[in-house]
Amino acid sequence: MPPVSRTPDTARAPRHALRALGLWCALLPGAMAQDACTTAAAWPLWDQFVQRFVQDDGRVIDYTTVQQHSTSEGQSYAMFFALVAHDRARFDKLWAWSIANLAGGDIGARLPAWQWGRQADGRWGVVDANPASDANLWFAYALAEAGRVWREPRYTAQARTLLAQVAIEEVADLPGLGPTLLPASKGFALRGPESRTWRLNPSYLPVPLLRAFERLDAQGPWKAVGASFQRVLEGTTPKGFAADWVAYEVREGAARGAFVADPEKGDTGSYDAIRTYLWAGMTPRGDALAPVLRRRLGGMAAALRTAAVPPEKVQTATGQMEGQGPAGFSAALLPYLRTLGATAALKAQQERVRAQLLEAPPGGQPPYYDQVLGLFGTGWMEQRYQFLPSGRLQLRWEKACPQRSATTNTP
Repeated sequence: MPPVSRTPDTARAPRHALRALGLWCALLPGAMAQDACTTAAAWPLWDQFVQRFVQDDGRVIDYTTVQQHSTSEGQSYAMFFALVAHDRARFDKLWAWSIANLAGGDIGARLPAWQWGRQADGRWGVVDANPASDANLWFAYALAEAGRVWREPRYTAQARTLLAQVAIEEVADLPGLGPTLLPASKGFALRGPESRTWRLNPSYLPVPLLRAFERLDAQGPWKAVGASFQRVLEGTTPKGFAADWVAYEVREGAARGAFVADPEKGDTGSYDAIRTYLWAGMTPRGDALAPVLRRRLGGMAAALRTAAVPPEKVQTATGQMEGQGPAGFSAALLPYLRTLGATAALKAQQERVRAQLLEAPPGGQPPYYDQVLGLFGTGWMEQRYQFLPSGRLQLRWEKACPQRSATTNTP
C-alpha cells in the first residue's frame, strides 16, 4: 500500500496563489508539471482511506462486517473520491473491480449487485444481487464527471448506460407522487390486502446529482424525480429531522397516498439519514430545492444549539433524541451547518472532526463509515470539490491546473 502523503495541504491557499500554481503548471515541462499538479490535488485523508480500506485491485472493504464485505455504495463513493483526488489509476481499478465482481463483467447487461463478500458457505462472491439505486447514481455521476474532466468518452457512455437502466428498473410512477426513486429493483414495493406501500430512503437522492442527470439524460425522469423528492421531504419531516426510511401508502381505489412510518425501521433517523443533511448542505444556494431543504431540515441545527454532539438517533415524529453520534456524523454536518450559518455549532463540530478524524492517533483511527463521511464533509469544506448549480463538479485540482486536467495521469 502507498504511504500516507506528506505533501503540504493547499486547502487554505488564497485564490491568487492557486491561479499562480495553474500558470506554473503550464510553464513547467513534462514530469515537473505533473508533480506540481499532483501537489494541488494531494489529499492526506484519501491516502489514509486507501491504505486502510482499498485493496490494490480496487476492492473497497468494510472490515467491521461479518462478511468482510464490499458494497456498490462503497465502490461508487471511492470512485468519486478518486476523481476529487485526481487519482485516475485508482479510479480505473475501482471501476474495473466493480464491473467484474458486482455486474458480472458486463455493465450493459445488469446493474451492480449491492453486496459482495464472504458467503454462508465460506466462498467469496455476491452476497445480495439486488442493486442499490444510490450507488448506481453515484457510479453514473462519477463516470460522467470523469468523462468530462479526463476527456474519456467511454466513461460518459457508461454513465448514460447506467442511468438508463436505473430509470427503467429503479424509478416507479407512484399514484399521487409521480416518478420516484426506489431503493432497489425489487423488494421495496409491498402489496397488502387493502393497500400498496412503497419503502423509500431520502438519503439516496443528492440534489446536485439530479441536476447533472437532467443534463446528461434530458429525456429521462430526473426532473420529475426531484419534484417527488420534494414531496417526500415535506411529508416526512414534521419536526425538522430526516428519517432513515419512510413509507408511502396508497389505499385500494385511492388516487393518491399518504406518508407513514416505515414498516421495518419505523420513524428513526440515524446512520442513513445523516447523509440527507450532508447532501442538503452541499446543494447550491440558488437551487430551487435549496429553500425547501433548509426549511424542512432545520431540526438538527436547532438541536446543536444546546447539544455538544449530534444525536445518534432521532424519532422524527416527536423529535426525541437518543445517544451521541460518532465523529463521522459531525463531519457530515459541516456543510449543512456552514450553509445554515450556524457558526457556533459549526466551530464545535469542526474541532471534534479535527481531533477525532483528521488528527486521530494511529490506534484510534475512525471506522470505515466515519471516514467516508469525513471525506465527503471535510473535502467539501476544504473546497477540494463543490457542486455548481448545473450539477457539474468544480474540482480544486482542475482549477489549479486547467491546462493539464484532461491529460494528467492518463494511463
